[in-house]
Amino acid sequence: MEFFPNLNLYVRRSCAITWFWFSLLLLLQSSGVLSDSDYLIGLGSYDITGPAADVNMMGYANIEQTTSGVHFRLRARAFIVAEPQGNRVVFVNLDACMASQLVTIKVLERLKARYGNLYTEKNVAISGIHTHAGPGGYLQYIVYIVTSLGFVRQSFDVIVEGIEKSIIQSHENLRPGSIFVNKGELLDAGVNRSPSAHLNNPAAERSKYKYDVDKEMTLLKFVDDEWGPVGSFNWFATHGTSMSRTNSLISGDNKGAAARFMEDWFDQNGVQSAYSNISDTSEIPQRVSNIIPIVHENHHELLELAASFQSSSGKPATRFLSVARRVRSALRLSDKPRFVSAFCQSNCGDVSPNVLGAFCIDTGLPCDFNHSTCGGKNELCYGRGPGYPEKLWIFSTKHLKS
Repeated sequence: MEFFPNLNLYVRRSCAITWFWFSLLLLLQSSGVLSDSDYLIGLGSYDITGPAADVNMMGYANIEQTTSGVHFRLRARAFIVAEPQGNRVVFVNLDACMASQLVTIKVLERLKARYGNLYTEKNVAISGIHTHAGPGGYLQYIVYIVTSLGFVRQSFDVIVEGIEKSIIQSHENLRPGSIFVNKGELLDAGVNRSPSAHLNNPAAERSKYKYDVDKEMTLLKFVDDEWGPVGSFNWFATHGTSMSRTNSLISGDNKGAAARFMEDWFDQNGVQSAYSNISDTSEIPQRVSNIIPIVHENHHELLELAASFQSSSGKPATRFLSVARRVRSALRLSDKPRFVSAFCQSNCGDVSPNVLGAFCIDTGLPCDFNHSTCGGKNELCYGRGPGYPEKLWIFSTKHLKS
């Protein structure tokens, strides 16, 4: 169980930004083509936020932690890879603590009613990012719905609906495209939250691994033959516990935030012009290719050469034609699928985003190394992430008085 200062949003943001930039680097450097338009690819995304008031949150098993608002909305993000006349696979990543067997069963029932046997338990995988800041009560297992005081139908329905809609979007977006894969080590983004337990492993076993947690990120990039990059899914191990057990705002935590950063970045920067001198300024860019060098010495000669050409009568430039051209361009861009980015969970086990360690909030001293306690109790032991101490003021006085 992870502990964090109440609503330490800056910590979450710092981890998420680190992952965003690293995954963007992997995406831009992606190599090793797995397909060259031999596949159809489609991506989709749909809201799964759920009830934002008076529902117990899934993750910390804290009966007093109930939703009371939204930090940012949760989504189901999906991709489909299909052979034109053959097999296909669906993967759905949820901004939720985890998927469940009951959710999967109901999603498959809906897909069967819509598509027949095209999507079944054999080719549909559903996974959660393990955020501890989402509404609970949607699993069928007793141990997971004790703190939510039973099954919460509203939580369940919105997740099932969102998964189905994200898969429908992916299916309808299927187009010829390519898939790229890349891997890299991401350091300083996750630490072992039980280092004393890890040290109890035999030295021979510990020596087999470079680190005491998995620090490798794997990224898939999806490239549409016409539109270019349309999505990326990456897998990296760390807990979704940058939001503390006292948080009451629905949030996708670090991975959910990183996904939004990536999607927002592509919305603003993903469509790159073919011309080299388009800048971030508000000036109208000149349509000059970098293939032609800029030569200043013969500027006068070029002017004389240009003056020697006679222009054709052409067509009168009218406001209507200008507007029509812009409308056609806008309509074409509206057909472009939005970039979908998912930061998926892998073997997060004992991997924590609290990279600075755990400290007692009453004394400021490190928590007990072997038991993660302060004076024999764990209530005052909180993790610190990369944003500490800039947002230390977020500690509420109730922690210091308890």
